[in-house]
Amino acid sequence: MHILLTGATGVVGSELAQRLQPLGPVDGPRLTRVARRPTDDRLVCWRIGAEPPPATLTRHWDVIVHAAATTRWTLGRAEANEANIAPLRAVLALADRDTHLVHLSTAYVGGQRNPADLRGAEFEGYRNGYEWSKAVCEEVARQEHPGALTVVRPPLVVGRRGSGEIARFSGPYTLLQALVSGLAAVVVGDPGGYAEISPVDEVGRAVAAAVFGTPPAAPRTEVIAAGRDSLTLERMLDVICGTLNECRRAAGVPPIDRPRIVSGDSWDRFFLPLADRHLSPFQAQAVKLLAMFQSYTSMTEPFEPTWTVRDPAPVMADAVRHWAARKPRLALARPEQWTRLAAAPA
Repeated sequence: MHILLTGATGVVGSELAQRLQPLGPVDGPRLTRVARRPTDDRLVCWRIGAEPPPATLTRHWDVIVHAAATTRWTLGRAEANEANIAPLRAVLALADRDTHLVHLSTAYVGGQRNPADLRGAEFEGYRNGYEWSKAVCEEVARQEHPGALTVVRPPLVVGRRGSGEIARFSGPYTLLQALVSGLAAVVVGDPGGYAEISPVDEVGRAVAAAVFGTPPAAPRTEVIAAGRDSLTLERMLDVICGTLNECRRAAGVPPIDRPRIVSGDSWDRFFLPLADRHLSPFQAQAVKLLAMFQSYTSMTEPFEPTWTVRDPAPVMADAVRHWAARKPRLALARPEQWTRLAAAPA
């Protein structure tokens, strides 16, 4: 079995690289890893979508796992197309009728859509350019790939269950730094809203099951989620702040306060105008970026999982402990209060 893995140095790709490595006999699976910026000479360098594939990749692939993606929520439409849609089409050019494509998407493609939400009008109801591009990618894969297709949709991804280990800190880890620094003086969302997370090893297991299982006769979508057992925003903040304070207490550092939760309507009507008028440009930009979490922590209905994440609270706590151990200066920092700008002289 010849397997091609793109995005092999990313958060999910790093996990998959370990799970899909050849184990045992030489006639076992053969894994070729691709990355935009390889970390060693065992990876193939390919800026997917921006240049032709290296000659070593032009062969038959039994399975292509497409995990490469740009996940920034601030992508514009043209950027999102260049970063995610064009690379998928480049990867599809390497596939044939006998190739099983396992495509990494996001659970939020199937979430609630609201054209009034964030930049939803620009992105056809999706929250941001990343989400929109992943929805387009799913449609492209279904229409243009002639072989078997499995779409894997994880939610927000955190570290491994038990250890909290992860290749890099991104996405939800932004909230941890903001809580400790004091930039997250408020959190925007619904206290009872569903906040879905998955440990990265759960995503790895779901993808590996697809890779080594029987290719589906019709396109299959695997949704990784906790469903009705997912954390609420209020519970997630309790876990995060409680775990951070355990780490701070062990180091003899004063605890942080759990921030107030502000509804999206109150944020838009009152807090955002005040932030624009009275905070420093850096603070104002930071709180606006944090407000982008609103859509991901205010879901009134959870996802319907096909691959169930169990007990997400310990997973979140493991992720926080690992982050604190790797980033002690950040985790033990003294929060800086919001500062109001002095009025300009007349």
